[in-house]
Parts: sequence; structure tokens; C-alpha cells
Amino acid sequence: LVLLDRGTWDPVNVNLFPKAATAVQECGVPAVEVFFASMKPHTDIKMHSDFTNFVLTSHLAVEIPENGNNKCRLSVGDDTREWLNGEVTLFDTSIMHDAINESDGMRYILMLRLWHPSLTETERNALQFIYDCLEVPELLSTRPDEVLMGDAKLATLRAFPEIKKKASRGFGSSKSKKNKKKKKGKAGKGFA
Repeated sequence: LVLLDRGTWDPVNVNLFPKAATAVQECGVPAVEVFFASMKPHTDIKMHSDFTNFVLTSHLAVEIPENGNNKCRLSVGDDTREWLNGEVTLFDTSIMHDAINESDGMRYILMLRLWHPSLTETERNALQFIYDCLEVPELLSTRPDEVLMGDAKLATLRAFPEIKKKASRGFGSSKSKKNKKKKKGKAGKGFA
């Protein structure tokens, strides 16, 4: 489920997961893509490379079945690590990698593709321009009026969507007032 794709927010999905989308948007991480990814029980993703070295990939483990029992793993090169609920992994998908879910449950992560930190601002802007032209071909026009319209369209696509007050109850959405009243005053140490 895509929240952000090549710099463009998905307004429907942002409203399904408003807290997650807002957190990503407000933290200022240099994200190119942000999406939830699932992996079915007893499946694997074979060793492969994405052949893309201008982004790094980050996984936030959201729901890991049999958490801590080494049933859901990611291997990058010769290094294998277990996904653990709430923990973040950062890796380079240009390196050969694979994944496995040996559990009986679905594995869910929030995946972020981030601009590689060694890119210059000029390189990032050039790569983003390629993405932008795929979304808004008018940016390549020789007619100034079409480019101007393309710029306006791009600005609309890039803007963070309005969060509707009655968002769905997906991961990261607001809980009912009834549940909030029950939990009020019971926050644990370090939690708001």
C-alpha cells in the first residue's frame, strides 16, 4: 500500500494511514518512496539485486509473526538479520539480498526508499526530475505555457494531502474517543 511514490503522496492511502504518513512527512527524511509491504506465511523472495545504487532501503518492522523467533529474516550479502517489531533496518538493495517468512502469519513492514546520502543535491534533483517527467510529461515541452502548467500540476502532486477528519481505522489512524478515554492517564514511562 503506497503512501509516497517518487515524491508524490497518495491522498487515499494517506487518509487510510494518517499518523504513519504524517510522521514520515514531518520527520523530514529524504524519502523517494514510502509503502507498506506484506509477506505471506511460508514464502520467500529469492536472492536478487535491484540494480539501483542511488537509494537506500529502510524497513520498519510493523507486525512480525513469532517476533524474536528468527522466523522472518532479511539477508543482504553475507549478513542475515531478523525483523523485530518496532526496529528499523537500513540497507543497500544494489547488493544481492533475499527475504524469508517461515512463520504461519503475515509479515508487515513500512518500507522507505531514501536518497543515498552520498548523492549531491544536483544529482538528487536530476533524478527527481526524471521521476517528475514520468508523472508530468508537460515538463519536457518546448512551450513555456505547457511547462508552467506542468509545474503547477507537479506542485499539486507533491503537496501533502489534507487529512480528512473521518479517516479509516487502518494502521496509524486515530482511535475512537471511547478508547482514548479509557487509556487516558495510563501511559507508561517515556510515552506521551
